[in-house]
Amino acid sequence: MKDQLIAEIQQKLLSSLNNEQLMKLKSVLEDVFHGLTISEREPQKFTEERDAVETFISAKRVEGCSEKTLAYYRKTIESMVAGIGKKVQQITTDDLRAYLTDYQKTRKSSKVTIDNIRRILSSFFSWLEDENFILKSPVRRIHKVKTAKVVKDTYTDESLEMMRDNCTSIRDLAIIDLLASSGMRVGELVTLNREDINFAERECVVLGKGSKERLVYFDARTKIHLQNYLDSREDDNPALFVSLKAPFERLMIGGVEIRLRELGKRLNIQKVHPHKFRRTMATSAIDKGMPIEQVQQLLGHQKIDTTMHYAMVKQQNVKLAHRKYIG
Repeated sequence: MKDQLIAEIQQKLLSSLNNEQLMKLKSVLEDVFHGLTISEREPQKFTEERDAVETFISAKRVEGCSEKTLAYYRKTIESMVAGIGKKVQQITTDDLRAYLTDYQKTRKSSKVTIDNIRRILSSFFSWLEDENFILKSPVRRIHKVKTAKVVKDTYTDESLEMMRDNCTSIRDLAIIDLLASSGMRVGELVTLNREDINFAERECVVLGKGSKERLVYFDARTKIHLQNYLDSREDDNPALFVSLKAPFERLMIGGVEIRLRELGKRLNIQKVHPHKFRRTMATSAIDKGMPIEQVQQLLGHQKIDTTMHYAMVKQQNVKLAHRKYIG
């Protein structure tokens, strides 16, 4: 073990020392290690595999991950451990490659799904390595899965106006306007209370991912429709949006999704869902010249790459920009 350790130290200093210096280093190390017993340190072990997952989930919870994200992490990691059938400290790179390949074949999963699983497993094993539970992450040599870039649909101006004109309740009209002008997530929308809305400044504070607060803004039309909706209500629920019928409980994400989906079917508009309003707002903002950094702040993204993924610039605008700047 001593000879192996000395050889490793010499190897790491090959680019910094000449042969004479390396031999001197070896002599010094042999003197220092003389009489010492050196053994390889065993990584910390868990009493059960579940301990590893629970400890990782707890660490992610402290970092501010939502319970929904944590549940997805837990399910993904536990499925992997059960599928491979080994202790986490025994799992190899080949085990993980075989698991991901089999997962994709049996479930006919997309490359995006497989890369999401790879990313979660990478986070899990890297954390185990950092905490000295394992010596080296087996995901290191599994590279990002290449996926085709798909330009996702956004709402046309005509579609937005059709939805506004055909809303059967003033509440739904206010929801559509708020989603379209603010770009907030539907999960942020349903947690808003009446007191969160600053009508004078046309802004409100939302609680985003990781329990991070940020300011979002809405336009004058949204302000009018929100005020009309709140003026029409007779309940005392503090929630900004409530059900249309008694007992007027806070509207949940599923309720918003169902109402929008039904509206889309009635108007023959494809794929009407809350998140599409967010993508539409981002794309429109960039198309009109808003700096990408400001769009990133509006959407509450930590990484600008995420913003670019949401907001796909229209090809027609690229053509116009080319003529303007290049000729």
